[in-house]
Amino acid sequence: MDFSFLNILKSGSPTMWIIIAVSVVAVAVAAERLAAMWKYMERARVLADTVNRCLARGAIAEGRAACERSKSPLADVFLVGFQRHGRSADAVVEASVDRARLRMNLDMKTRLWILGTIAVIAPFLGLFGTIIGIMSAFNALGHQTGGGLTVVAPGIADALITTALGIAVAIEAVVIYNYFNQRFARYAVELKLLVEEFLETLMGDKKETGDGARPNA
Repeated sequence: MDFSFLNILKSGSPTMWIIIAVSVVAVAVAAERLAAMWKYMERARVLADTVNRCLARGAIAEGRAACERSKSPLADVFLVGFQRHGRSADAVVEASVDRARLRMNLDMKTRLWILGTIAVIAPFLGLFGTIIGIMSAFNALGHQTGGGLTVVAPGIADALITTALGIAVAIEAVVIYNYFNQRFARYAVELKLLVEEFLETLMGDKKETGDGARPNA
């Protein structure tokens, strides 16, 4: 039996094409996330370093301007802090910045659910295609007399290819999904540390002196 890719496509059921389509979708999602995350942490670190240096010397306006020029999503989080600083109590500033940080984390995981869905359904699509193929093979046997296994075996072999392809696509999706999940989890921790450092620098030593309990403006 010829197991070349083209022959597999020709011999497979229509389900085969669905499995290939979801495989392409998984690769497309991975490519989109890689492009979106290109230099993600590098830009965040550079911005955090610039802003903290500005705040350390009291140049708040300069730090805010750096955020407005930056392409890093972390800039939006810092800008929330700048907007609230001096107008709200420290606890309110921290809560607002933390909400913005959580929204940034959610944006990082955009479309990852697609990979999880493909990882779950791909084996079932393969199984469905195999069942249809086996039914067709036995149906052909019923219309022929004396064919025996020689009539059924090729059809069953072709049908089982669909299950194999479905499992392969599921493995592909799981590997990509776990890679991004682990990567984003690491990013989330590092971004949290950068945000905490920013808040400490922005609010100075108010917590130590007790001046942070200023009422809202």
